[in-house]
Amino acid sequence: MKIQIIRQPLTLNELNKIAQENHGEMAKGVVDLGRKIMALGGELHADAEAVLLKDGSKQEDLWGFNIYPAKPRDQWVEYTSFINIRPSQNNRALKIQDVKLQERVRSVIESLISK
Repeated sequence: MKIQIIRQPLTLNELNKIAQENHGEMAKGVVDLGRKIMALGGELHADAEAVLLKDGSKQEDLWGFNIYPAKPRDQWVEYTSFINIRPSQNNRALKIQDVKLQERVRSVIESLISK
């Protein structure tokens, strides 16, 4: 499963293709809040995380999510990933607990997917 770093907006068709090539109706992703980019694809969120780290991202800026492009846009992001378990950043669960952090993650995702 190929992992792509997304620096420029994707079309919905391109997002659907990434999902189909990876998990069918869903794609795993990791957002870099500092650089405002994301990586999509791969078997595990940790795979996309590793690609971003190699590309120069900082660990503390990376947050995992799942995206379901066939769902309504207001329901398509799920903020759940093993890489989100970060007691040092006050997140002790798979899901991003802080609503403001969820909004920041969603903002980057939305900026990188054309409407």
